[in-house]
Amino acid sequence: QVQVVESGGGLVEPGGSLRLSCAVSGSIRSTKSLGWYRQAPGKERELVAVLSRDGDTKYVDSVKGRFTISRDNVKNTVDLQMDSLKPEDTAVYLCQIVWDWYTKWGLGIQVTVSS
Repeated sequence: QVQVVESGGGLVEPGGSLRLSCAVSGSIRSTKSLGWYRQAPGKERELVAVLSRDGDTKYVDSVKGRFTISRDNVKNTVDLQMDSLKPEDTAVYLCQIVWDWYTKWGLGIQVTVSS
């Protein structure tokens, strides 16, 4: 069974940066999409960034210009570079890997932006 594991979260001050990484135990070359979601306490899960098969990327408006999603087909990883972090970015961040026949989520990792 494919495993998806997030890393790189933690506590950072406002204005700081973090780089999240999602490691996939199988190949991501044939995936339909690779995405990062987040869920804050008391809020619904929202899509933060997605990278589709054709190379197109989409971001939620609140992170445009600050976050960048990228992939490494050799390492089978999906990264989320987060810059100029704000307290409202605090949430559990989850990685989603979608193949044509299967979707797999990671367990999530905490990101806290606070002074």
